Amino acid sequence: MILYINTTANSLVEIGIKNKNKFIFKKKFSSRRTQAERLLPSIAKLLKDNKIKLSDLKGVEVANHGGSFTSLRIGVVTANGLAYALSIPARGGEGEARKTKSGKLSFDLVLGPTKPVAGVIPLAF
Repeated sequence: MILYINTTANSLVEIGIKNKNKFIFKKKFSSRRTQAERLLPSIAKLLKDNKIKLSDLKGVEVANHGGSFTSLRIGVVTANGLAYALSIPARGGEGEARKTKSGKLSFDLVLGPTKPVAGVIPLAF
């Protein structure tokens, strides 16, 4: 199953669950200036109401075109954070997910690192 996130409209959020590239659950809600506050709780409620565990998710798809910079950023950052935390792929747009020879899902665009990245900044006093 793929978690779908669309925050491209400034006052509307669309989330859903896809199976074999078709929506099996979808929810839209008004979110004028509250997308950042409402997105994760709404995803949690969608999963809980439909008895879907986070471990059931095999990827995250996020709409990454149109809309304002801030609304896009909210969706992309949420998708990237969830994908990173769950060690699943994330992709932008609404293209099709496909399986590789190993049977794993492959996405056209990975939005973030697939391995942890650590940065060190030397401090001088």
